[in-house]
Amino acid sequence: MIAALASAATIAALVAVSIGPVPIAPASVVGIIGDGLFSTGHGDWSDSAQQIVWATRLPRVAMALVAGAVLAVSGAVLQALVRNSLADPYLLGLNSGASTGVALVVLVIGGGSALLFSGAALAGAIGAVLLVLMLAGVANRRGPLRLVLAGLAVGYALNAATSFLVFSSDSPEAARSVLFWLLGSLAAVQPAALAAAAVTAAVGIGILIAIAPMIDALASGDDSARSAGIDPERTRIAVMVGVSAMVGVTVAAVGGVGFIGLVVPHLARRLAGGRHRVVLPISALLGAILLVAADTVARTAFAPQEIPVGVITGIIGAPFLLLLLRTPSSSAHTP
Repeated sequence: MIAALASAATIAALVAVSIGPVPIAPASVVGIIGDGLFSTGHGDWSDSAQQIVWATRLPRVAMALVAGAVLAVSGAVLQALVRNSLADPYLLGLNSGASTGVALVVLVIGGGSALLFSGAALAGAIGAVLLVLMLAGVANRRGPLRLVLAGLAVGYALNAATSFLVFSSDSPEAARSVLFWLLGSLAAVQPAALAAAAVTAAVGIGILIAIAPMIDALASGDDSARSAGIDPERTRIAVMVGVSAMVGVTVAAVGGVGFIGLVVPHLARRLAGGRHRVVLPISALLGAILLVAADTVARTAFAPQEIPVGVITGIIGAPFLLLLLRTPSSSAHTP
């Protein structure tokens, strides 16, 4: 199943790079990428096609693959940690913290480099999760339900802070760019942001897959985790901080993209069961495919005007969520 989904993600990426105002045949896309990576020799494509692939479409599609994988894996892990099938980066305030960090950079400082955006979003996301942990109570009283409630409170507060920053901005153009970014966009992917997100995703997802048995134990309950020799509080905090780092760097590059982290983990569990060593890679691949497809629709449906990709994921995700509600619920923990 993982091999099939990896093949599907590769095909989806090639098709997405091929589609646009200037169509490029998938075979030419493969040749252009091969020539750029391995100097296989110039084919029958034009220089303009090569420029479109490398400068415009390929970075955007690569960012969609990375962001979709990160958001889906983060949702699957958070659902297991708090044992709540509705948990995702939005529910625990991670997206809100990252958004507030980026809004501060754009509206108060006046802009900056991609690394500054990533750093601000990372600081905002980690700050949000630390605030959630603090509000949830002392270690011997902090439980999954308290984490969810604290996450909701922090998320609403940070969303209000971001809205206030937008409202009080003296620059309508900067406020408009932040509002568009909050809805999610891959229109201006910078190489530094893509590199930071890709490295963070590779390291973070690799570590999460390696510690998947610990996540299984936490998903089964704190008593089960203790019986397996795991400190549930310390492990939960460490994993949540790591997930917030992944989400922060990703949100800095793509903005607020909803529903990926909520819906995709449920689909992965229905395909693969409850073992996170399998659920996490399948979630990553499904999330990557979904976000590539959504971004392709966002940039081509009303070309030359572009729709925020968060609008498309919302349109796709809401029916999926309703379908999940009509069928037997998928558990966020192992059987």
